[in-house]
Amino acid sequence: MAAPTTPSLPRTSDRWHAVLAGFLGWTLDAFDFFVVVFLFDVLAHEFRVSKADIILTVTGTLAMRPLGALIFGALADRYGRRRLLMANVLFFSTIGMLCGFATSYTMFFLLRLLFGIGMGGEWGVGASLTMEHAPVRWRGLLSGILQCGYAIGYLLAAVAARVILPNLGWRAMFWAGGIPALLAIYIRTKVPESEAWEQNRLVRTIDGPRIALRHKRLVLYMVALLFLMSCLSHGTQDLYPDFLKHEHSIAPNTVAYVTMFYTVGSIIGAILFGLLSERIGRRNSMLAAMGLSLLIMPAWAFGKTLPELAFGAFVMQMGVQGAWGIIPVHLNELSPAPVRGLLPGFTYQIGILLAASTPTIEFALRDRLGYPWALTSFELIVVAGLALLLIFGREHHGRSFLREDLR
Repeated sequence: MAAPTTPSLPRTSDRWHAVLAGFLGWTLDAFDFFVVVFLFDVLAHEFRVSKADIILTVTGTLAMRPLGALIFGALADRYGRRRLLMANVLFFSTIGMLCGFATSYTMFFLLRLLFGIGMGGEWGVGASLTMEHAPVRWRGLLSGILQCGYAIGYLLAAVAARVILPNLGWRAMFWAGGIPALLAIYIRTKVPESEAWEQNRLVRTIDGPRIALRHKRLVLYMVALLFLMSCLSHGTQDLYPDFLKHEHSIAPNTVAYVTMFYTVGSIIGAILFGLLSERIGRRNSMLAAMGLSLLIMPAWAFGKTLPELAFGAFVMQMGVQGAWGIIPVHLNELSPAPVRGLLPGFTYQIGILLAASTPTIEFALRDRLGYPWALTSFELIVVAGLALLLIFGREHHGRSFLREDLR
């Protein structure tokens, strides 16, 4: 590693520019990802393939995300957060836009694989840039806001499906994905490099993975945490619209509005519990968020009326995404300084990949237990595992990112 430097303190405005860049990067990345979710039938008809083939492109995108986290994260620890975030934004926005020019299923599938590399790289680099610039007392709140970008990206994709798709067609949905490239200009002109990276930069890219391997127990802990957290979120979200349609015969349009309603709950929860984590600690705040989800679970799974189910889903996502909102700051505080660009993003994406079968497991349980108990039993096991992991886990609440011991 190069010798640490002592750069001058950045202006307050520079810090907030960095935070905004990280948030917008994750929001726009999520938008480009979720566009496909609203086009399953349209794309299947366009490319003359089955709907299952289009869904497979989503699986392909998810499978490539760990590779993107490894590549962009390792390079960010060597060459800087700012440069790699610009490169990442240009990469995923260009690939997203090119999807709108696809002329065959094979071409589209390959582009979505490449997009997965870009999507996998953005979160880790953006989160490290954001957290390393964030004032220590605001880390929890800003972590929650950063994680909200995923939900806001989903909402933007839903709006695009209602506005762009009927008027301009499916290709324009992807062309809109080129807009995030403008964010690279903003990063270039407004966002300074991270002081923490300046002090802890690596001499060689290969040093990052080697340092990570020296912290095997930490890596395993973070992967286990992200695996269970992914089971928590996917287990409460992915099949819930289908649950409302088939278990309660709720109309598709109404289900769409309920989905938007509980997505707002997820945004509120991420911010509130992120702020709470500054007072009671990261793990305690996550445990409190999961406690809220446990309390509302009867209404969420066994509610009889639409208002009861909608309220249950709203509060459930406040708890689930409240816990998720703490993840960016918690992982960055746990990670050794030289691999803060690599480790949070890589373990995040590995955890998501390992939890990819969550909807399949829940759907299989539905045939044996019925829909309400399938959702409930799965989530009870996940919450119990998470609680044990957090109770016996570790945290470095408020850890300084500057002048760390680099041994």
